[in-house]
Amino acid sequence: MPALEVRPFRRADRDQLTELINLHVAAVVPGVSVSVNTVLSALERQPDEFITDPWVSERVTLVAEQRDHVVAAAHLLRYRADDEVGGHYRDIAEINWLVHRPPASHWPDSDRAAGLLMSACLARLARWNVRARHASGDLPAPAVYGLPRNWPHIRALYERSGFRHVGDTEVILLARVADLPSAEPWPGVTVERTPGECGTRLTAYAEGRALGFIEVDTALSRPERHTRGTGLADIGNLHIDPSAHGEDLERRLLGQAADWLRLCGVDRLLAYEAAADGTTTDHLTSTGFRELTRTDRGWEHRP
Repeated sequence: MPALEVRPFRRADRDQLTELINLHVAAVVPGVSVSVNTVLSALERQPDEFITDPWVSERVTLVAEQRDHVVAAAHLLRYRADDEVGGHYRDIAEINWLVHRPPASHWPDSDRAAGLLMSACLARLARWNVRARHASGDLPAPAVYGLPRNWPHIRALYERSGFRHVGDTEVILLARVADLPSAEPWPGVTVERTPGECGTRLTAYAEGRALGFIEVDTALSRPERHTRGTGLADIGNLHIDPSAHGEDLERRLLGQAADWLRLCGVDRLLAYEAAADGTTTDHLTSTGFRELTRTDRGWEHRP
């Protein structure tokens, strides 16, 4: 059996690492892949995490290589212990993501490679001597975060290694823009388009009062990321004034957003919902969304 080697990432690994990451991305979101430049950039910093990224004091990327091929890889982060760091992140370290090839005829020992890589990750976390050790699967791609249910081989590895799910679960949904409600005449209501916190905000007003708004982020298909098909966006925020419930506002706002997305050349829209006990996603599935997967956030090492 060819020898396995766990070692630090080298720039020459970039194409094989990107292929391995895209194998896992494709199982979560259809038609999405990331470029080599996106992967390399994410190893150096996480520009989308503008709050937590400055708290990172150390980053390490490890790969498991066999037959000159990267069969597993992991990215580790260590957070500072000073008062500027948020309490939840202060003096912790995490496996930001770990991916490995599932067992196959041409990779019969990929589980062994993943196990050796995990041992190296845990050894590094131990040397950092932090307050707590966490894990996730936050790849540099839209809607790939937490630990998606589509990765049973990664979940099994985490659980064998002593990680336990202690956080929440979210539902990831996708709709074809063509299947979303159409923008209908809305007597007495005007819709204004402005920049929002998480994308373009469309706000419905009646008699000077804001009834609610929806935000759509159309920057998911920025040049360093590639999506097969026309384009991808997500719902950044959706808020309805409590006094306006019962006026079919969610459907009407989705219709306004769909009309704008068609003009943007976007053909798919992502949405996210908490999977708390007793809650359903019927309000979204009834408007054209379908469930892609569920993802479990918050894994802590509790051997």
